[in-house]
Amino acid sequence: MKAVMWEVPPEIVELRRRTGADERDEVWDGVLHMGPSPNVEHQRIESDVERQVRTLWSSRTGGEVLHRINVSPGGDWKKNYRIPDLILLSPGGRAIDRGEYMGGGPEVVVEILSPNDETYEKLPFYVSIGVREVWVVDRDTKAVEVYSLAEGAYRLVAPDGEGWCASAVTGLELRCALTRVELRWPNAS
Repeated sequence: MKAVMWEVPPEIVELRRRTGADERDEVWDGVLHMGPSPNVEHQRIESDVERQVRTLWSSRTGGEVLHRINVSPGGDWKKNYRIPDLILLSPGGRAIDRGEYMGGGPEVVVEILSPNDETYEKLPFYVSIGVREVWVVDRDTKAVEVYSLAEGAYRLVAPDGEGWCASAVTGLELRCALTRVELRWPNAS
């Protein structure tokens, strides 16, 4: 169910803050988006992808993986931010750690797609802050999509004959492997 309120009463905002229900709330150009907490399968996928990225990519490159972090263009960040499931930060990358949020785009954001969520509606925002790649993983089918930033727009990376999608930013490849998402270095067996 979606609901639109012209003004959110302060008592609702405070109740959500006090109970922790606001953990996944986002503000899009001053408009509050209140999404539900992720279900168990969503969290399993997020955890598994995070573990694989840490093992394969972070350990080799010194890159950092963070989950559920506010990303914003900066300025008055609380008026315009999104919370991807995971972000990947390369050493020397453009995103600036501002404590409560990342200012500017991380190299990669990972979104776990759930029914009726706003994953694809976030793509223009990610373009605007310079996120170089977006990985979308379907919670239910485990299908993987990699979007690469080129000339101010995202282009869907075509999978190879075995279903592997190449990440130019990380050097990794991703694919759906029946019941989970699999990551590897190219030409690995």
